[in-house]
Amino acid sequence: MQTRHGHIGYLLGAAAGITYGLNPLFTIPLYNDGMDAYSVLFFRYLFGMLTIAVMLFIRQPQETAPDGEPVQRRHGQSPFAIFAIGRKYLLPLFLLGVSMGVSSLTLFVSYNYMDAGIASTLLFVYPIMVAVGMAIFFHEKLTMQTILCILTASVGIFLLYKQGDGATLSLAGTVIVLVSALTYAVYLIGINRHGLNHIPTLKITFYILLFALLVYVVCVVANGQLAVPTAGRWYLWFNLLALGLLPTVVSFTCSTIAIQHVGPTPVAILGAFEPATAVFCGIVFLGESLTLREGIGLTLIVLAVITVVAGGSITKPLTRFRKLFPRKDKS
Repeated sequence: MQTRHGHIGYLLGAAAGITYGLNPLFTIPLYNDGMDAYSVLFFRYLFGMLTIAVMLFIRQPQETAPDGEPVQRRHGQSPFAIFAIGRKYLLPLFLLGVSMGVSSLTLFVSYNYMDAGIASTLLFVYPIMVAVGMAIFFHEKLTMQTILCILTASVGIFLLYKQGDGATLSLAGTVIVLVSALTYAVYLIGINRHGLNHIPTLKITFYILLFALLVYVVCVVANGQLAVPTAGRWYLWFNLLALGLLPTVVSFTCSTIAIQHVGPTPVAILGAFEPATAVFCGIVFLGESLTLREGIGLTLIVLAVITVVAGGSITKPLTRFRKLFPRKDKS
């Protein structure tokens, strides 16, 4: 039977996938305006990190006296003490931040080689990488239900993929997306494997965004320029702000909490909402049509997600159903 925390974990995992799937919706207009991936990601993670910093200040806990009355901050205590973290956590958080930074960078770069929707569908190989990684390195049992969910969702993703004019995919773009999937899988596994569960989620997210931002600082410096929206299209700053809030702050925070509740494998499978969101946005906001093939693909993804969310609650009904048709004993 699923616990309350389990249900919350699945809901947050779905929210993480949906919001992360909004990346192309806000990014493509910025590319069309002449911005490059390094600059877009620099502002995305900068705005995301600043948002988390503000949230940490707002939610900064006050010390209380034994009688319950709030105690004023000690004289000389820095207001930035809220960001304090043990040294032993810096390296794990640095590695996680770099993994997330590289994943986002390679995904955004892949948009230059193929349609964003295709890149989003190819990215969904990461649940397989997570499940295999957990099985190999942490001896997590791969149940038949998990394997079937991965296969079902993967078939759905394959059906969602379409090649407009029949041209073959860019080899470079495909490799770049696979690197993005691999580094994202490393992030999902690592966020649950470094004793970070007792650290506040907002603080974890802040440091991951901070270290990921360093990746883009290096890229911008190496590139020699930081692009911004053109003066006549000031409204594109809202795209950058939206990137910093939805696919960054909301998605990362939700995925971190979800992984702590239900583990990285279910959260990875719930990432099926990401390409589904990309297709939905294409239909609603970009005037694209939904073919029968895409409809079947979406249905398979939803079925896989429902199976994951239902978890063990569907095991007993399936067992009872199977018992309705007992095998005949061989004479």
